Order: sequence, then structure tokens, then C-alpha cells
Amino acid sequence: MGTVTKALSLLGYFSHGRPEIGLSDLTRLSGMNKATVYRLMSELQESGFVEQADGDRSYRLGPQVLRLAALREAAVPILSVSRRVLKDLSTQTGETTHLSLVQGSQLNSLSHAYSPRHATRVMMEDAEVLTYHGTASGLAVLAFAEPDFVDAILSGPLHSHTAATVTDPEAIRAHLREVRKVGMAQSVGGFEAEVHSHAVPVFGPDAKVIGALAVAAPVSRMTADQATLIPEALRRAGQTLTHRIGGAAPADYPNEAAA
Repeated sequence: MGTVTKALSLLGYFSHGRPEIGLSDLTRLSGMNKATVYRLMSELQESGFVEQADGDRSYRLGPQVLRLAALREAAVPILSVSRRVLKDLSTQTGETTHLSLVQGSQLNSLSHAYSPRHATRVMMEDAEVLTYHGTASGLAVLAFAEPDFVDAILSGPLHSHTAATVTDPEAIRAHLREVRKVGMAQSVGGFEAEVHSHAVPVFGPDAKVIGALAVAAPVSRMTADQATLIPEALRRAGQTLTHRIGGAAPADYPNEAAA
């Protein structure tokens, strides 16, 4: 049994009837030696999977478990619900649509849909990692994320994907303020050259951003009509998806584009 498996096995001893467990009981239940259990629980505590309670004499599940549980509950219905929303949005716009979810510090593409209207299209991969600073989806998330999360992302390495990728943190912050005003982000060639993307945030039941819904089109097809159609259709689709997963936008989220 590997170290990770051993550590995760300790979490399995917590239950509704046993929400807190002391070190001695964990040792007895697991059959491991006390030193090993202490080391594994210390590592789990550092990662937020457990925390100490009752005067540091016992352990209970930590906030990281709750976060992952909430993500699981959000992801499962989102996957099934999003397929119809993505398909309808792709049909309306004639372009590639995709949904991405925040998973820890990463933004992962969860699902996508293609329109049969054009032979040339923006290609996507499920589980593709999207950068926050280089994509419309990432910018839509950052604009409505907690300040500490934004600070952590913008303080890390900001790589250039193309010549159009903005990597200056202050320039990104200024752009995020504009995104927050209109409720929608755009990126032209920031992640992939010659791709124009629009994205709106998707919110969970606590009105916190959990991901983004986006439309990606070749720059060559972004006509004046498409520049009007895509934002309107995307805004409606984002509201629909948030509603269908039991989410709610924060009170200050703009329901209509700013003039």
C-alpha cells in the first residue's frame, strides 16, 4: 500500500457516527503503528483534509474535503445539464462552445460542443487545462473570484501562449474591472492565435463563481452580426446553466451588457 493510499484510507474511518477520531483510535482502526498514523495525519492536516478538534486531542474532516465534496456535487449535474446548453448555444452561434470548471488552482475544460455549420472550427479537448490570464473563460472566472484567489493566480508565472497574451498583472487587473462591469470576458488570440472567445461566469448555489461558459470562433468569422449574436446568446445560456444547477448570480452581477 502506497503512502497516498494509506493516508486516504485513514479518511475512510470518519463517518456520521464517528465525526471525530483520536490518534489512538485511528491507530487501532487502521492497524498501522502510531508514528506512521501521526505522520500521515500531519500531512493531511497541512493539506486541509483534516483538522484538529477538542483541544487538539482528536481529528475531524477539514475544509478541503468539503470543497471537493461540493465540487463533486456541482460537477455531476453540471456535466449532464451542460450538454444540452452547450449544444443549443453551438446551434445558435454556429461556433464551438465549451464549459470549464475551477478545480483547485486550475481551470479545466469539462465539456464542449461543435456546430456542423462550418468545416473549420476551434477544436477543444475535455480535461484541457486553460490558463486564467490567457483565456476568456479564465478572465470571466477571475473577475468574479475572491480577491485572495486572484492575487494567488496573478502572483504566479504568467506564460505567453501567443504574441497577444497579456502577462502584466496590473493590465490584467484593469481588464478584470471591465469584465466585472459587463459580466462577460473576451480574448482575441490570447490562448490560441486567430481565435476570438467570449465567456461568462457560471455560479454555484452560494453565488460564488465555479467556472465559465464560452464560445470560441475563428477571428475571420467574427462579423458585426456575430459580434452581436454571440454575446446575447452566451449571456442567456450562462443564466440558464447557472439556474439549472441550482446556482445564483451575485446581486451585483450585470444581467445586461453595460452601455
